[in-house]
Amino acid sequence: MTSTNDIRRSFLDHFAREGHQIVPSAPLVPHNDPTLMFVNAGMVPFKNVFTGLEKRPYSTATSSQKCVRAGGKHNDLDNVGYTARHHTFFEMLGNFSFGDYFKERAISLAWDLVTRGWGIDPARLTVTVYHTDDDAFNLWRKIAGLPESRIIRIATSDNFWAMGDTGPCGPCSEIFFDHGEHIPGGPPGSPDEDGDRFVEIWNLVFMQYEQMDKETRVDLPRPSIDTGMGLERVAAVLQGVHDNYDTDTFKALIAASGELTKSDPMGPMKASHRVIADHLRAAGFLVADGVLPANEGRGYVLRRIMRRAMRHAHLLGAAEPLMHRLVPELVAEMGGAYPELVRAQPLVEETLKLEETRFRQTLDKGLRLLEDATAGLKAGDTMAGDIAFRLYDTYGFPYDLTEDALRAQNLAVDRAGFDAAMAEQKRKARAAWSGSGEKASDAIWFDIAEEGGSTEFTGYVSDKAEAQVIALVKDGQRVDSAGAGDMVDIIVNQTPFYGESGGQMGDAGTITGDNGLKAAVSDTAKPLGRVHAHRAAIEAGTVKVGDSVHLAIDAERRAQIRANHSATHLLHAALRARLGGHVTQKGSLVAADRLRFDFSHPKALSADEIAAIEADVNAHIRSNDPVGTRLMTADEAIAAGAMALFGEKYGEEVRVLSMGRKDEGSYSVELCGGTHVGALGDIALFKILSESAVASGVRRIEALTGEAARQWLTAREDKLREAAAALKTSPDEVPARVASLVEERRRLERELADAKKQLALGGGGNAGAETASGPEQVGGHAFIGQVIEGLDPKGLRGLVDDAKKRLGSGVAVLVAVNEGRASVAVGVTQDLVATHSAVDLVKSAVAALGGQGGGGRPDMAQGGGPEGDKAQAAVQAVRQALEQVAAAA
Repeated sequence: MTSTNDIRRSFLDHFAREGHQIVPSAPLVPHNDPTLMFVNAGMVPFKNVFTGLEKRPYSTATSSQKCVRAGGKHNDLDNVGYTARHHTFFEMLGNFSFGDYFKERAISLAWDLVTRGWGIDPARLTVTVYHTDDDAFNLWRKIAGLPESRIIRIATSDNFWAMGDTGPCGPCSEIFFDHGEHIPGGPPGSPDEDGDRFVEIWNLVFMQYEQMDKETRVDLPRPSIDTGMGLERVAAVLQGVHDNYDTDTFKALIAASGELTKSDPMGPMKASHRVIADHLRAAGFLVADGVLPANEGRGYVLRRIMRRAMRHAHLLGAAEPLMHRLVPELVAEMGGAYPELVRAQPLVEETLKLEETRFRQTLDKGLRLLEDATAGLKAGDTMAGDIAFRLYDTYGFPYDLTEDALRAQNLAVDRAGFDAAMAEQKRKARAAWSGSGEKASDAIWFDIAEEGGSTEFTGYVSDKAEAQVIALVKDGQRVDSAGAGDMVDIIVNQTPFYGESGGQMGDAGTITGDNGLKAAVSDTAKPLGRVHAHRAAIEAGTVKVGDSVHLAIDAERRAQIRANHSATHLLHAALRARLGGHVTQKGSLVAADRLRFDFSHPKALSADEIAAIEADVNAHIRSNDPVGTRLMTADEAIAAGAMALFGEKYGEEVRVLSMGRKDEGSYSVELCGGTHVGALGDIALFKILSESAVASGVRRIEALTGEAARQWLTAREDKLREAAAALKTSPDEVPARVASLVEERRRLERELADAKKQLALGGGGNAGAETASGPEQVGGHAFIGQVIEGLDPKGLRGLVDDAKKRLGSGVAVLVAVNEGRASVAVGVTQDLVATHSAVDLVKSAVAALGGQGGGGRPDMAQGGGPEGDKAQAAVQAVRQALEQVAAAA
C-alpha cells in the first residue's frame, strides 16, 4: 500500500523533477490575507505573487499546504465525522506557474503523474472544463486521449475561479475519479452528481484574465497556473478505499483512540472516533502554528474544535483527558513532513490536557442542563436559543457543540434566540462598564472592542502580517480616514505589534498600503487590555477604515526588547537564588536600549553580590538552553511554582515561560505574555550598570544586554586606555598608579595644611595679627584678627583654640577665604564670656560677609557669607563691636 507520506513525497518529487521549487507549507494563520481566518487553499500563500505585489526567485513552485476550514464561510465543522470527505484540517497538494507555463503543460504534468506516476486507470478518470474553454477541451483530447463523453463542459461558477470581485480569474478543469458502480452517484453535471461515486481529486485553475470591475474582464499579459489536489482524497484512491477515514493516517489515529477508550472504532460510536482523529489534527497544527484557545477570533475556533472532540471522547467513556495522549501518534504519522509539529509537541500536549481538564469540570453540568431542557421535546422540535446561550456563557459550550449534541435526537436549536441572548449580554456589559467610573475617553476603545473584537496578536510567530483596518482614532475621536501629516491610532483585526503591557514597551515599525500609504508606528498601546492601538504618523498616502494594510515591526528593535525581557526573568531568578525567596518583582521596564528591574530587598547589594548575580545570569546565557512555553491556568501555574509578574492582568489561560536548567527543573519559571528569545544564547551578554534604592525595602537594578552591553564595556575600555596614556602607564597598571597619585596628593595636602596653619599662627603680616610687641589691644582686651586665603574652613576651630591659648585672656577672630566665599570663627576666652559673647560677635562678622545668622557657644561661634572679598571688613566688624562694648562700659 502507498502511504500518505509516500504520496505527498512523490507529488513534490514529480514536480521538482520538472523544475518546480518545493516550497514548505506556510503557517495556518495567513499573513498575506487579512480577510481569511485560516489558510484554506494551497494558493493562499502565493496570492501576492499571482497579483504581482510580491516577487520570488522562482517562476514555478510546488507545495503541500496545511489548510483549515472551520470558521467563516468555509466551515465544514458540522459535517466532520459524519461524511467520508469533510475535514477541518486537510492538506492541499499543488503546483503553480507564475507566468511560466500554461494550460498545455499543466494538463500534461497532471495526466502524467496521475496515470503514469501513480498508475491510476485512465478509464476511471473523467474531467470537466468550463463550457466556453475550447482550448482545455481540445488539450484533454490531445494529451489524455479521453473521449468527448468524459470531457464534460460545465457552465456554472464551479468551473470558473476568481480571487475576488476584482483581480486574477480564469476557467477551471477538474479531474474526477470513479469509485465504481457499487456506489450511488453520477458524473459531474448529471442530475445525481452529488452522489459519492465520482469524486473530484484535482482542480487545475487556468488564471488567464483580470476582472477589472463587474462588467470588464481583460487578458492577463502572463497567464498563470494554480492547482489543488486534496491529499486525503487521492490517498483514498491510491489505497483502494472510498472513505478518507479509511486511509492510513486516519486509521492509525482512530486505532489509537479506540485503544485508549477501549471502544470499537468501527462500532456504533464510529463517528466519535472520526471526530477525534480529525479534530486532533486540526488542534495540533493550529497550536503548533501559534494559535491558542481563547474566547474570540481564531482562538475561539480552536476551542470549538477542541471541545467538540472532547465531548466525543466523553461519549466514548474516556474517564480521563484523552486528546493529549493521542499527540505522540499524530507526531509519529505527520511529524516527518512537518517538523514544526515535532518542535511544538510539548506545547500541544499541555494545551490539549489543560483545555480538556477544564472542560470536563463543567461538561457533566452542562449536559445535565441540556438533558433537562430537551426532556419534553420530540424529534423535529427546536430547543430555545437562550438555553444554548446559557450553555455557552456558563459552561463554555460553543453553539455548534450544542447543535452536535442534539443531532442524535433529531433536535434543532433556535439560532435567532441564541444571537438575541448574546446581544443582550453585550448591552448589559456596556451599561455596567459605563457606570464603573472609567475615564470617558475609554468609551471609544470599548466601542471598538465590542464592534470589532479583540485585536489578535500574531507576533509570537511572525514579525509581519496583513490586516484589515477596523477603526481609526485621531485627537481622541473616531474618524473614517487619515492622510499625510496626521498623527492617528490605527486599529486592525490582527497584528504582529506587541502592545505595551507587563513592563514591556510597545513595538514600533511601519504600516503600508497598496494605495501608497506609508505610516511610521512609534508605539503600540493596548487600551482595555484587548485592543492594539498603533500610534502612527502618516507620511504618505491615506488610510481608511476597511483598508487592507501591511504591518511590519522593527525587527531589530524587537530582538533587543526580547533579549532584555528574557534577561529580566533570569535576573529575577538569580536574585532569588543569591539573596533569598523574599525577593519579588516590584516593577520593571523592558525597552530596546536597556532594562530596569525593581525588587524587594532591605539593604544595598554588595559588590560581591552584584558580581555573583551577573555571573549567574551570564552562565545561563552561555548555556543557550531553549526557552520553553506552556499554556496553563494562572492558578495552576502559580501552584506549580511559576512567578507572577508585577502589574500583569491574567486571563483564564496564561503563557508560562521556562528558562535555564537546574537540578530539580527549570531555573526560571514565570507567567508572562511578553515576547522572548527562542534560546538564551540570543541574549548574548548581560551587564549590570547600577544598583540603587527606590523606596523603603525596594531596590532597583539597571542593566544592558547584547550589543548595548558590549558597546558599554568597549567605551569603558576606551576610557581606561585614555587614562593609562595620561598617566603614562599601561592599562593594567592604572589602579596602582592612581593609588600612588592619590597617596601623593594626600601627603601634599597635609603639608599644605600644615604650612597654612604655621602661616596663620605666625601672623603673616595681616592686620590684627600678633606682632613682636604682643597682640593688638582692642576695647581693653588682647585681640587677634586674621584673614587666611585658601584655608579649609574645617581648620578654623583648631586655629581659634590655639589663638585663645596664646592670648590667655582676649578675643580671636579668623576668616578663611575659599573660591570667593568666606567662613569666620570667633573665640572668647572663658574669663570674658560674661561680657563678650562669641555668638554676638560672629553675627556681626557674618553680616559684613553678606550672610545671615551664625551660632555656637559664648566661647566659640562660627558662620559664613558669600562675599569673600569682605573678609577684612568682617575682622573690622568684630573689632568695632568690642570697642562699642568698651565705650558703653
